[in-house]
Amino acid sequence: MKNSFFELLKNEKPLSVAGTINSYTALLAKKSGVKSLYISGAGVANASYGLPDLALTSLDNVLEDLRRIRGVSDLPILVDCDTGWGSALNISKTTREMIASGASGIHIEDQASDKRCGHRPNKEIVSTEEMCDRIKAAKDAATDENFMLMARTDAFANEGIEGTIERSNKYIDAGANALFPEAINSLDDYKVISESVSVPVLANITEFGLTPLFTKQELKEAGISLILHPLSAFRAMSKAASEVYSAISSEENLEGIIEKMQSRDELYEILDYHTYEKKIDDLFSKE
Repeated sequence: MKNSFFELLKNEKPLSVAGTINSYTALLAKKSGVKSLYISGAGVANASYGLPDLALTSLDNVLEDLRRIRGVSDLPILVDCDTGWGSALNISKTTREMIASGASGIHIEDQASDKRCGHRPNKEIVSTEEMCDRIKAAKDAATDENFMLMARTDAFANEGIEGTIERSNKYIDAGANALFPEAINSLDDYKVISESVSVPVLANITEFGLTPLFTKQELKEAGISLILHPLSAFRAMSKAASEVYSAISSEENLEGIIEKMQSRDELYEILDYHTYEKKIDDLFSKE
């Protein structure tokens, strides 16, 4: 499979996976040297629809963002599929449509359908058997062994490290080839999990959450294979945009914050603007 996470992991471990909320941020990420991308369910809800991450967006909403990002980027893309949007048949459909739209991998979680952010309280998880059925349905639709079928488990909050490991291994037996244990709060726990399973483990290093901002070296020593930064750029962009809007609302002009802005030339470089312009000139110039 082209755009495989497993190919990248052969040469780089842990691999940094950067969240992107639209096509332009995907271009920025690649220009900056990022090698793999992530589409967050929270990012789709927050950035594309102005909604909280409370299962309010649909499969089609996420696919639309995926198609747009895949349209400009050849980097591997991991996609947040929440609980899969329905029963086993729906999850099979979800997986097929993700693959058709260019996903290099997906993760499906063991929360109840009315899910919450993984770093918020009162999460409810389904039985191990129900989650295994979700994984089996996705595995049946993902016939390429290089497609990353990642099981996300939120069991740590309710069942601790032992429950997390027990569930994780059953999810792997059901067909998952990567693991996403959510809201882990110590390196020791990451190390125990990594040593207890046979597949790559992802650490979700999301700011302002329950997991500390461990360094790449610390996570490497704990056996982590992928480090996810799901919304880091979006948070920074949002803070900067808020400052600009405040200045528009209250200042005489924007001279005071213009140095924080990307220049027109920088924008054109990311977009390869002049190549497009030259193409127009070549096509329509007079003989």
